[in-house]
Order: sequence, then structure tokens, then C-alpha cells
Amino acid sequence: MNPIMIDLGIFQIYWYSFFLLIAFIIGGSLILKQAKKKNIKEDFIINLFFYTIPIAFIGARLYYVIFNWNYYSANLIDIFKIWEGGLAIHGGVLFGFLFVWYYTKKHNISLWKITDILVIGLILGQAIGRWGNFFNREAHGAVTTLSHLQDLHLPNFIINGMYIDSTYYIPTFLYESIWNFIGFVILYFFYRKNNHKFGKTSGLYLIWYGIGRFIIEGMRTDSLMLGNIRMAQLVSIVTLIFGIILIIYSNRRNVNE
Repeated sequence: MNPIMIDLGIFQIYWYSFFLLIAFIIGGSLILKQAKKKNIKEDFIINLFFYTIPIAFIGARLYYVIFNWNYYSANLIDIFKIWEGGLAIHGGVLFGFLFVWYYTKKHNISLWKITDILVIGLILGQAIGRWGNFFNREAHGAVTTLSHLQDLHLPNFIINGMYIDSTYYIPTFLYESIWNFIGFVILYFFYRKNNHKFGKTSGLYLIWYGIGRFIIEGMRTDSLMLGNIRMAQLVSIVTLIFGIILIIYSNRRNVNE
């Protein structure tokens, strides 16, 4: 599987970058559409995108670099080679959330009203973005066999893509992409029925993604580690708990428009 989508000689366009761009476009368009229905000014959302996306991008990269500092400390220039992969979604969500909190407070708009809309586009973008990992041959699971992959009734192009350095691997990127897409469908319809209670959709996102990531992370071979602890699993537990608290908080406040 070639990670380069287009090679123009003087520079290359990578599949990883392509899928990130598609994720931003589709996820962002969905967010704008939902914001319009809630009478949120388009300029507010566009300006929020303008600042939040690069901040989240930097956070995702920093998070990844910090947990791989033994390598990057000796290869500083590689820190900037984001087209080769190496973005940690938890770092992006954390940095992005902190800025959204600041921005909504500055403009006197409910934080949870905005995040309820953002998470719908976010989880769809995550589902799309995982395919960038596929072309980069990363975010895969343990060694497996051709017969096992065939038993899963996977398309041949996925099976062939999981053949890395003469070895077949479990396509955990695909598991997470499917999990996130199902989560998107659930969140979308959940939001339509619960959009008068700010925070509930955000809480459900944290619960859904936390459960899926915790399970799938246990299958991966490239986890960011803190000693013997998989950081993604630790963060998933925290997000799961926070999601439950957020839904309880939303129900008790019974916040309406």
C-alpha cells in the first residue's frame, strides 16, 4: 500500500493528508448545517474553526511527540513531518476543547450547546480519518493470518493493505472507523431528540468513544505508553466517567433553549 496519493516530483500529496482534509470538509459542513438550525451565526462557527482546527492539530501532534520523545529528541526535524502520521486524537480533543471553552466564554455562548454540535461532526471526521492510518500502515493490531482476515469477509484491498513487511495484521483502524461511524448515526439522531438539554450529546460522545477506544486500543501494537499503561485506555476511562457525569448534570439542570 503506497502512502503517497500523488507524486509531483518536487512534492508529494499523501493519502493521510487527503483523508484528514476530507474529514475536515465533511465534518465541518455537517457542523455548519446543524449550527444554522440552532440559529448560531455562521461567522461564529467559521471563526471557531479557524482557530480550533490548527490548535487541535498542534495538540494532537504534541501529545504524540511527548510520548515518543526518545525518538524525536534525537530526530527533531521529524517532529514536523506530520504527513507521515503521528497525530493523537486525545491530544487534539483536549487542546480543541480548551480553546472552545475559552471562545464560548468570551462570546457568552453556552459551551455545551456548541460542543453538542461539534461532537457530531467530530466523530464522523474520526471515522473518515482512520482511513489515513490504513494507507500509512499504522494503527493496526497484532499479527494474524490470511485465513483469519478472509474469514472476516474483508474486501481484498483491505486484506492486501494489512500485509505489511511480509506479515498480516489485524485491521484495528477499520474496527475504530466502523465504531465511530455507528456512533455518528447514534449521536445524530440522539441530538435531534435531545438538543434542548445541553451537554447530553457531548456526554454520549465521550461514553461511546471512550468504550470503543478502550476495547480497540487493547488490540493495537503501537499504543502510546506511560510505563505499562496504555495512555489511550487510561484517557478512555476518564472520558467515560466524565461523559456519565455530564449526562447526569444535564438531566438535573434540565436546560432548555
